[in-house]
Amino acid sequence: MVTFSFIQFGENLGTRQLGKVAREKLMPLLNGDEKVILDFTGIDVVSNSFADECIAKLLIDLPLETLKARTTFKGLNPLAENCVLTAIKRRYAALCMA
Repeated sequence: MVTFSFIQFGENLGTRQLGKVAREKLMPLLNGDEKVILDFTGIDVVSNSFADECIAKLLIDLPLETLKARTTFKGLNPLAENCVLTAIKRRYAALCMA
């Protein structure tokens, strides 16, 4: 397993631009052979915009089942967890309707 620590981007993850930067750094790990721990330890805020841009947009390149098999979450506080799950559900629904 390999760990991707979001704290490298700061304690508050709020913008689409930052989400894009994080996603671009995360993708090579997801294309590797190891399972990726998405570590949110130390993160206070994850905005809907960041969650969509960084996590949910991974569904454009990876099927949901692959994403679930290749990743696990760690250290999400309840509010951040809700934002991430909501972003994934919305993006998945949008992709299914396309």
